[in-house]
Parts: sequence; structure tokens; C-alpha cells
Amino acid sequence: MRMYSSQNVYDAALERIRYLFDEFPNVIANVSGGKDSTVIFNLAMKVAKEKNRLPLKVLFIDQEAEWEATIDQIKDIMYNPDVEPLWYQIPLKLFNATSQKDHWLHCWEEGKEWIREKDPISIKENHYDCDRFAKLFTAITDKDYKNIKTCYLSGVRCEESPARLWGLTGQLTYKDITWGRVENKKLNHYAFHPIYDWSYTDVWKAIENNNWSYCKLYDYMYQYGIPIQQMRVSNVHHETAIRSLFFLQEVEPDNWNRIVKRIDGISTAGQLGKDEFFIKDLPFMFGNWKEYRDYLLENLIKEENRKIFKKMFIQMDKDIKHLMDISNNNYKSMYKTQIGIIATNDIYGTKFGNWRVAMKMKAGSR
Repeated sequence: MRMYSSQNVYDAALERIRYLFDEFPNVIANVSGGKDSTVIFNLAMKVAKEKNRLPLKVLFIDQEAEWEATIDQIKDIMYNPDVEPLWYQIPLKLFNATSQKDHWLHCWEEGKEWIREKDPISIKENHYDCDRFAKLFTAITDKDYKNIKTCYLSGVRCEESPARLWGLTGQLTYKDITWGRVENKKLNHYAFHPIYDWSYTDVWKAIENNNWSYCKLYDYMYQYGIPIQQMRVSNVHHETAIRSLFFLQEVEPDNWNRIVKRIDGISTAGQLGKDEFFIKDLPFMFGNWKEYRDYLLENLIKEENRKIFKKMFIQMDKDIKHLMDISNNNYKSMYKTQIGIIATNDIYGTKFGNWRVAMKMKAGSR
């Protein structure tokens, strides 16, 4: 159930950030180069200036296979004299959804020809005993700020995902706040999402009204006809970012060539195009979507990983029987989701998790 307020979301977000600056002596703004983190950065800068808390710590974990336009935006932020740059270009591994044989990009791996050179002001050594992107945020605060109460600010919004709506409105994180998560309760480390209730129109209105600089990739994607919900400016090979490969070679051809040289499977995925990679219509040689799913599972997925996918699909079948009225349309939707999981080699179940949350929310709304 939505609850409405007479206060606009811009003022509400500023009020939340002011409260966090009062509660936490160490505040770090997370940025990705995207529109949401652009808003977070600028709101945090406004409050930091008000409270004489400059320079503002700003953190970006560089995944190497990034858009050039994204890095241009990051540079604009990190070279701001009022910023303390925490730009991490350190060894880590990222899942590669474009390849069935090489599942990982080892970012900034020594001895390899990188997609681009490291920036002079970046942090270049990994001292955190952690090589996974999602876990690095907690690892950094645990090691570098273990003796100080710390919080991250990020641009996560409920509108973008049922899982986010479920997670950010269901339970308390800190005092009376739900819009965040605990990073390390013992060390008093948290992450908060002050614009969790903004719509994408609120985001763009704030950027326009305040004349904030933003990643120009959004302009290219808009001109290219990319739906707003599919605009992504982060790494190009994650299971939720594959669509960017279908126009990367046109928008940033030099960057495309470097990425193709660096990462297995990129060229194949990009040349297939969205109609071949994300199947909308059942191929004529298959009798139904389940038959097509099983064919792809047997012929695309390595034998050692097949059991993982089958386990996910068994659980999805149980979920749909438990949560939904059984119908052909529901089963068709489930099988198409499973085909998407196979096509993007989503062995860690990102799409599976999103599907489960969506099903639970749909069942709860009936």
C-alpha cells in the first residue's frame, strides 16, 4: 500500500540525508555514473556543504568493462575539489553472462591488456581479502573504517524492482528507518537509500532543474530507442546488462573493439542482437516452451552446471504451484524466464530471485 505525503520527494530526500549526516560521522556517497547516483552525489554534496563536512567521500568500484561515457561522468565527479575520491581500480572478478566457457572477467588482472589504463588518482591495490563486487563495499568499510560509525548513501529505488520494493519497505534497518540495510551491525556500518521512493521522472526533473551534469550515454540510448526501464550505464556483460551489447559497437566503436578483445563471448552476443538473444516467439521446430527450454539446457549449459539450473527450475515449478493460479499463461511466463536464465548463463540465479519476488508480490496483491 502506498502512503502519500504533502512533502515533495526532493525535500524529503534532503531531510533524510541531513539526518544521516547528523547520525553518522563518516558518510560515503556511492556512485556508478548512472542517473540515480548522480542525484545522490549532488544531494549529499549540498548537505555536506551546509554542515561543513567537505570534502565528501565518494566511492566508485570500477569494473573495467565500463562505458566510456560512464567513466567521463565518474571523472567529472572524482576530480571535483570538494570530493575525497575513493575510486577503486583493484583486482576483482565479475560474472560474464556472454560466455558458456569463460564465466568470469578478472578485472584489472596483472599481466593482461586492460580495456583502458588506470586513472592516476585511483586506488589500485586490493587489501580487502575479497574479490567479489557486491561484497567489496562491506569489506572496505570493515577494514578502513572499523573504528568509526559509517554509512553509505546509494541511489537504489523501489520503482526499478519488486525485490527492492519488498526489501526497502518491510523491516527496520536503523532506528525507525526501513530504506536501508545493515552492513555490519557490530561496527555500526549501514547503507541507506534516501531516494528509494523517487520515480524516474523525479530523477530526471531534479537533474534538469538543478543543471547537474549526467552521463551522456542516456542521450545516446534515448536516440537509439532504448526503453527507459532498460537503460543501464554500468558494466556491459552482467546478466542484467546484456542488452547494452546490441548497440555498444555503434555508440562507442573503439571501446567495443577493446572489450571484444578482452572478454570472451562479447562479440557473439553483440552480433546476435536482441531478437536472437531474447526469444519472444517459440521457434517452429518445438512443440512448446518447456520443450525448447529443455533443448537449450542440454545443449548450451555445461554438464557440471546443469544440475544447478535444474534445481532452480524445480523450485520455480514449486513456487508457481504454491503461489499462483495454475494457467497456461503463467507456465509460459515461467518457461520464458527460464530460457532467459539459460541464455544469459545466470548460474547465480539473479533472474530467478527477481522472478520469485515478483511472483510473491503478485500473489499477495490478489
